[in-house]
Amino acid sequence: MAAVQPSSMDTQGAAVENHHPPPAKDDPRSAPQEQSVDNWLPINASRNAKWWYSAFHNVTAMVGAGVLGLPSAMSQLGWGPGITVMILSWIITLFTLWQMVEMHECVPGKRFDRYHELGQHAFGDKLGLWIVVPQQLVVEVGVNIVYMVTGGTSLQKFHDTVCSSCKHIKLTYFIMIFASAHFVLSQLPNFNSISGVSLAAAVMSLSYSTIAWGASVHKGKSPDVDYHLPASTTPGKVFDFLAALGTVAFAYAGHNVVLEIQATIPSKPEKPSKKPMWRGVVVAYAVVALCYFPVSFVGYWAFGNKVDGDILVTLNNPKWLIAMANMMVVVHVIGSYQIYAMPVFDMIETVLVKKLRFPPGLTLRLIARSVYVAFTMFVAITFPFFSDLLSFFGGLAFAPTTYFLPCIMWLAIYKPKRFSLSWFTNWICIILGVLLMILAPIGGLRNIIISASTYQFYQ
Repeated sequence: MAAVQPSSMDTQGAAVENHHPPPAKDDPRSAPQEQSVDNWLPINASRNAKWWYSAFHNVTAMVGAGVLGLPSAMSQLGWGPGITVMILSWIITLFTLWQMVEMHECVPGKRFDRYHELGQHAFGDKLGLWIVVPQQLVVEVGVNIVYMVTGGTSLQKFHDTVCSSCKHIKLTYFIMIFASAHFVLSQLPNFNSISGVSLAAAVMSLSYSTIAWGASVHKGKSPDVDYHLPASTTPGKVFDFLAALGTVAFAYAGHNVVLEIQATIPSKPEKPSKKPMWRGVVVAYAVVALCYFPVSFVGYWAFGNKVDGDILVTLNNPKWLIAMANMMVVVHVIGSYQIYAMPVFDMIETVLVKKLRFPPGLTLRLIARSVYVAFTMFVAITFPFFSDLLSFFGGLAFAPTTYFLPCIMWLAIYKPKRFSLSWFTNWICIILGVLLMILAPIGGLRNIIISASTYQFYQ
């Protein structure tokens, strides 16, 4: 049977037919109305993106709060293990990202526009949902909570840097100020509508990463720099090592939105969406390398085990440059929050419109998205343990969705020959990813407990 790639609109219909149940007999909506509902949802709404949209969306999704915690992770890993983990993670996640790009249209005539749709194809309709959706939600909601903390912390650092004699303002208020921007931006309907915000965020990520390692070089190696592991006891060193693995896993988190980003790119038989998407991914990963490796290695070189969980907190001079870098972080995490929130908005609106039969429109979008932003703001205000949250969420959910779940789906869909290069490569990634998923949250949870024991809520 010849594989014919339908038009963009037909493809949307095919995806809907294959991944959503048909209307019930007593459902008053007609087929055209159902199609209209599908086209209203954020992920399906637009398919005219260019390859460079893929580049800056992926940079925005990947390079975020995590990069600022990498020097601290290096201090807990040490030089040898730290460099190994950083480079190995870059290679593995680039490989698994390539797999997801390839699997987006692994069935002729279909586009798997959402992570859970690909999971349903690989594991079955029910099992696929139960495997993918909880993990994806933990990742995306977790990132949004951490970015609330990051945005508020960076605003506070900016305020304290430019006005050191001013009255101290609680972090709670800065998180609320940061959240106020998202009550507005969350009303943008789909990925293409936030492309300007995403582009600005991608530029900011490269800029503040450059400032972070450039200012570290300018400051030079601290005279009392110490590269020994910061913990004094063996259990402390082990737990810190595990937490650092989670921090690194958090830094490589863009896979959770890659299919949704690729869904915005048009596809034709002679030019499938994977070609422009992969071009954008390669550019994005080059930017990731330019951000992650210098910040990690130079930051650790300059400060050793005295580096903070956020490298910009450690840097104090020149003040104007550090203030500017913190505002760049704020702009970037504004864009990153929206990139990770969009698939969540899609899930929420799908349930409300398709399952609960609410009429699609501005009112539903305004209420649903505002409630979500308020929820992430409240959790961030309540638990602002920045570096510990990175470790815990990084291991618990980012490792599966980034390091090994794409490999499992690849084995299920393509069934490579046993003991072939593809088979071995995927199983190595799966084993390393499972170890990361099991071990990293242990260190992160311990550090959260330690932080919580001395923390006063809403101070």
